[in-house]
Order: sequence, then structure tokens, then C-alpha cells
Amino acid sequence: MLSRVADSMYWMCRYIERAENTARFIAVNFILALDAPDPKGAQWMPLVMASGDNALFEKKYGKEASKENVMNFLMFDTENPNSILSCLTAARENARSIREIISSEMWEQVNKFYLLVRDLATQARTDFSLIANQFEMFTQMKMAAHLFEGIMAATMSHNEAWHFGRLGRFLERADKTSRILDVKYFLLLPDVADVGSSLDTIQWAAVLKSASGLEMYRKIYHRIDPVNVAEFLILNDVFPRAIRYAVSRAQRSLSSVTGNPIGRFDIPPERLLGKLHSELEFTDIKEIFSKGMHECLDDIQIKLNDIGGSVSEAFFTLHSLEMMQSQSQN
Repeated sequence: MLSRVADSMYWMCRYIERAENTARFIAVNFILALDAPDPKGAQWMPLVMASGDNALFEKKYGKEASKENVMNFLMFDTENPNSILSCLTAARENARSIREIISSEMWEQVNKFYLLVRDLATQARTDFSLIANQFEMFTQMKMAAHLFEGIMAATMSHNEAWHFGRLGRFLERADKTSRILDVKYFLLLPDVADVGSSLDTIQWAAVLKSASGLEMYRKIYHRIDPVNVAEFLILNDVFPRAIRYAVSRAQRSLSSVTGNPIGRFDIPPERLLGKLHSELEFTDIKEIFSKGMHECLDDIQIKLNDIGGSVSEAFFTLHSLEMMQSQSQN
């Protein structure tokens, strides 16, 4: 398979997953704003922190993290490479470059998703308050992403290209789950006196909602408890947005690409991903809290970034392409 195709599949799916997760975060914050009004707007800045774009936001908007500023930055700002519109623009461009590989239904759905957000951005430039009150648009974005994932699974051969897309999706999902959990634990409620309060419970429920995990969580633990929420979103091996689950699925797709059984590695991404998966397999929530949950989540994010860089180095760079061509000639 061409390196160009692998690169485009990987990033197309990462960008769509990133756009969906951003829509999730903002939608849940709408609910949180209704349950726990915050006139100073302090609850909106954590969304920017979750995206990791604090410096760019402050450069453009200063310290004023109002609902309108944060929403515009995360949804429609073309100068923000992680905004929903920027992600879908990039996803659409990647899809366009591999139209001969993906199904026509996939191409159509990427276009529909992009046009939905582009039209919303046009409306927002005219009257942002009109958009800000339309909670339904976030549901439309989430469903558009779900539809793309389902179409991809149903209409594309599950070959190397498909696995590269799946690898990108699950690495992105693991990263975003770790970030939203880290923001809640480390930044959103710094006052120890508030721990265990009704506000604390509301915010932990919001974290679960951001991962569409509240109902599945209650089937296991019933009542909201921070330790149980952390265990569910980090270590659960059957919930599709838990970090451990996402890492295990990413590992399976990488194994399908390389042809190596899980547990054996020939290239750095296999080693890094296998190491992270093993750490998640052989730890428990008590150990995570004893080390410090923020420190553990920060470590997971660093390792996921290293895995992403290693995947790019191993499969997408010109050097890697030349090596593969050389090997095929020997």
C-alpha cells in the first residue's frame, strides 16, 4: 500500500474523531451550564485546556473565556487547527486525495459533515447567538461522525487502509478521553471543600456524558463516585471510549498492518503501543491514585503522542517509504 494512502486514511479518521469529541465537550458544557450556572464563565476555559490550545486562545481572545469566545474558537475558528471546521476541512482534503481507495458513500458522508459545519459557521458570522442556542447542532455533528464510522465499517474492505484509519481513530479517542478526565480532576474543581458536593457529582456525571458513558457506567457502579468514574474511563476493557479499550483496538489494527502477532514487535510503534497496553492491563485504579491521577493521565498523553509520532515516522515519511521500497527489491 502507498504511504500516501496510509497517511491520508490515518489522518482522515483522526480528524473526524477529533471533531466529534470537540462537539461532545461543548454539548455537555451546555448541560453543565444549566445545572450549575457560572456567570464568570470559568467552566468554559477547561474546554480549551482539553484541546491543548491555551496559548493560541489567549493570543486571540486574552483571558476572557466567555461562552461565545470559546465556542467560536473550538468550532469555527480557521486559525485554530483543532477547531471542528479546521478538522473537517483537513479530513475532507485527506478523503479527496484517496477517493480511489475509500467508498463513494464515505466520500459523500465526509462532504455532508463538512458542509453542515461550514454552513453553521456562515450563520455564526451573521448572528452567533442564534447558533449558541441551538443545542441540536451538536447532536447532528455526533451523528454525522457516527454515520461516517458505520459507513466505513460497512462499505470498505477491512484491509491495511481500513486498519490505518481505525488506528488513527482509536489513538485520537484515547487521547481525548484522557484529556477531558484530566481537566476535570486537575483543573475544574480545585477547591478541596467542593469534593463530594452536589456540584462535584454533577461535573463527574458531565464527564461521563461527554464520553456517552453515563448509562453504561450506571449499569456497573450505579452511583456517581470519582474513583469509579476514573476506573471506568481509564481501565474498562469493553466500553468503546475507555482508554484501555481504545489502546487495545489500536494495537489490534497495528498488528493487522504489520502482520506481527500481538506481543511481538519489529518497529517502534509496536513496542510503544504494546508497552502502553500492558501498563493499562496490569494496573488498577488504586495504583493510579497512589501515583497521582493527573501524573498518570499526563504520562498516558505523552505516550500517545510518542506513539503517534512513531507511527508517522515508521509509515508516512519519505525515509520510511524509501526503506520499504528498498526491502521489496531485495
